[in-house]
Amino acid sequence: KQWYQRRVAITAGGREGRVVSALRMLKQYLFRYQGHVSAALVLGGVDVNGPALYTVYPHGSTDKLPYVTMGSGSLAAMSVFEDGYKVGMDEESAKKLVRDAIRAGIINDLGSGSNVDITVIKKGTVQQFRPYEVICAKSERQGDYTFPIGTTVITGTHETVPFSALRVTDEEVMEL
Repeated sequence: KQWYQRRVAITAGGREGRVVSALRMLKQYLFRYQGHVSAALVLGGVDVNGPALYTVYPHGSTDKLPYVTMGSGSLAAMSVFEDGYKVGMDEESAKKLVRDAIRAGIINDLGSGSNVDITVIKKGTVQQFRPYEVICAKSERQGDYTFPIGTTVITGTHETVPFSALRVTDEEVMEL
């Protein structure tokens, strides 16, 4: 178990832990470090209150929404969710929608990776589909990219020009 799972279990006092308890611990931890942890998270789970899905921002602020996105491809992913989300979707339709949203994020942002990974959380079970789909397969290198020592000459000398040796050759005054 992760540290937060143990902490939620201890806090719950032998009862089933709640998603909002994990959320509170995460947001307090992130707020304490004022964003320096640089973690933008999506937290989901099922407890006695039913399913819950949250975004946790690096400074500790949170949102609870029926669908969430985080990261550099989140704008493209959110547009897919806004277009295709329907209340009461079946699991296969939801997986397809999530796949399409992540795919949009990957294709429209070079920093978003290359695989679609999906986690399905139900009461009592967690299923991970990793990878659910590979969008951009890694290609094989075409050549040999190892270079022998000494290929690039490194010189240890540099010349410093004193400020007094500089002279103005052209001058122009600009009006604001």
